[in-house]
Amino acid sequence: MKTVVAGIIVRDARVLICQRHRNGSYPFKWEFPGGKVEPGEDLQAALVRELAEELGISAVIGPEIWRTTYHYPGKPEPLLVVFNLADVGAQIPKMDLQSFEQIAWVAPGDLPSYDFLPANSELIANLVSGALPIG
Repeated sequence: MKTVVAGIIVRDARVLICQRHRNGSYPFKWEFPGGKVEPGEDLQAALVRELAEELGISAVIGPEIWRTTYHYPGKPEPLLVVFNLADVGAQIPKMDLQSFEQIAWVAPGDLPSYDFLPANSELIANLVSGALPIG
């Protein structure tokens, strides 16, 4: 099973979201920053690596807040593990045009108005309702 990690990054009461690149799978869909765990890699280490590669930030990973699987037609079912980030310092994420079309800082209540990957729908509902902690 493929494992994917993602991080909830909050700054000034806004959450960082990223729009997938037009040339990749699921073009223009929104997601939380993160990526695939490499074989033998620790979940937190994978998230630190992905955030450094995609956004140029050094992150301290906080607690795991969500874990789910989702079946995309014709693809293996990935395990999605989401963490709150304890600290990303004062760094402003860079825009990596290889990884994303754009990034945005949005109010948690506005998350449902973005076209996220389907695997994130229950996570977003729980973040918006307050059932899961943000930040």
